[in-house]
Amino acid sequence: MQALRPQPRPHPNPPPHLGEGGARVARGWGLAERVLYRDGLILVIDKPAGIAVHPGPGRGPNLESRFDELRFGLPHPPALAHRLDRDTSGCLVLGRHPKALRRLGILFAGGRVEKVYWAVVEGRPPEAKGRIETGLKKLTRGTGWHMVVDPVGQKAITDYRVCGLGDGRAWLELRPRTGRTHQLRVHCAAIGCPVVGDAVYGNPASGESLQLYARSITLPLYPARAPLEITAPVPPHMRAALQRLGHHEVVAS
Repeated sequence: MQALRPQPRPHPNPPPHLGEGGARVARGWGLAERVLYRDGLILVIDKPAGIAVHPGPGRGPNLESRFDELRFGLPHPPALAHRLDRDTSGCLVLGRHPKALRRLGILFAGGRVEKVYWAVVEGRPPEAKGRIETGLKKLTRGTGWHMVVDPVGQKAITDYRVCGLGDGRAWLELRPRTGRTHQLRVHCAAIGCPVVGDAVYGNPASGESLQLYARSITLPLYPARAPLEITAPVPPHMRAALQRLGHHEVVAS
């Protein structure tokens, strides 16, 4: 079993988290206020839950339509270096120009970016820490689709660690070693612990928001410097659940 590294240090100056629901956030937030880290190459923002990163067929709010707010003096807006699902919040990396995007692309493609997610799940994993390794395949039915575990699908690996237990739920730290679509949600369900609020791979009648967020990201962006380590604050819709499971986060004044 692979030993997991210690949890990353919180970002020293996390921004306030604005709003709890996707639609309400979309009407009243500014992306510049959600910047966790900025330098000449990249931005890391705290993506709100409930907002897609790309424009979709439903014409709902999306992040890309607001990237012009993040130019910070450059002639063009930044662009996505990777993606998060609509209902997943937390650390999202943007490249500020083509050179930065090429460098980031090499890091992500080479598996050199360390991503940490936190989730609140139903049930209790079989072990306190472990590795989930499966094949994943996209299954399309009618106008919809979802991912399924399939031995002939794309290889997907997730390391997990239990951080807290209580009331029939668990707080997990998840470290994806591959970047497959819906990987963490499918893998949690595969060990009998679907993410709370996951209407696709868990309980569709729970009525709760998805309890999954991108806690931190570590980028070895500059060869002569230590890797960048950026942490997002716990989103409002997960605070109560994580507190019940033993988490207490210091909020900067």
